[in-house]
Amino acid sequence: MARILITEDEDSLRSFVARALRLDGHETHEAADGAEGLEKLSEGVFDLLLSDIRMPVMDGIELAHRAHSEFPEMKILLMTGYAEQRERADDLSAKIVDVVSKPFALPDIRKAVASALSG
Repeated sequence: MARILITEDEDSLRSFVARALRLDGHETHEAADGAEGLEKLSEGVFDLLLSDIRMPVMDGIELAHRAHSEFPEMKILLMTGYAEQRERADDLSAKIVDVVSKPFALPDIRKAVASALSG
């Protein structure tokens, strides 16, 4: 299956998503903010970056730009609970697969990840 980096500042949500994706057979790695996420991306090849948009230190928009620049083949899927943040991701349309709205149910995130990986 896929090697996925989950970058999310809310510990419980990050753990919930990681557990769910491991149930689907994926290898998951976690980061609490964009700067940590960028550092982890340099530690190996990832198939997918799943990142929250609104985070401290470095937000998901900047992380997506930098990740795409350094790893153009990696797929990027963003998450947000804020409508205005979703609009900020519009300039990333050529770099990301989609933006998932929070809150989401377990089947929703699993489906979004499966779609991102197959697309």
